[in-house]
Amino acid sequence: MELDFITVDHWDEQLWKQMEQMYHEAFPSGAKSKGILRSMLDRKIAYLHAGLDNGQVVAMAVTGVVGAAEDKKLVIDYLAVEKKLRGAGTGSWFLGQIRDWAIQEHRIRGIIIEAESGTSDTHKERIHFWERNGFVLTSYVHQYIWVPEPYQAMLLPLDGTGNVPDDGEALFRYINAFHSKAYRKG
Repeated sequence: MELDFITVDHWDEQLWKQMEQMYHEAFPSGAKSKGILRSMLDRKIAYLHAGLDNGQVVAMAVTGVVGAAEDKKLVIDYLAVEKKLRGAGTGSWFLGQIRDWAIQEHRIRGIIIEAESGTSDTHKERIHFWERNGFVLTSYVHQYIWVPEPYQAMLLPLDGTGNVPDDGEALFRYINAFHSKAYRKG
């Protein structure tokens, strides 16, 4: 299967309509509303990425760039792949496209994600996907006050050092900065 990759930095209603069902299936709780996502793109703090198969969205992601110029990181807020394509390499291909785009366009030094911390098979599969793609799981478990499940940060270092903070708290400073901007009005 040959897929196309696109990134938009503005709200695209047609693209969102193709992503919306996949987004809500992958993130049934804790997902940002359409209004918040649209605001994030309108304020130029986020990007929508899509993997397309013959013009149809089969993978989607929401990302944002945070940090000082010399230490920029890409935060992947959401990433989802069509259920029927999971386990076939589509997610790894899509992640590679996002990584290459972020390096070229923003000269990022690493990619950060937050993964739900848990011991279920689903949690283990998600962590394994990120680890297979070079991400390092940190030991620190972060508990948000507004969502019930705990999270752990994972980092894909791209600065050549392979340096990953042991505790993960440093990574949550980037994540929290991104979330703070996302929920801010105006």
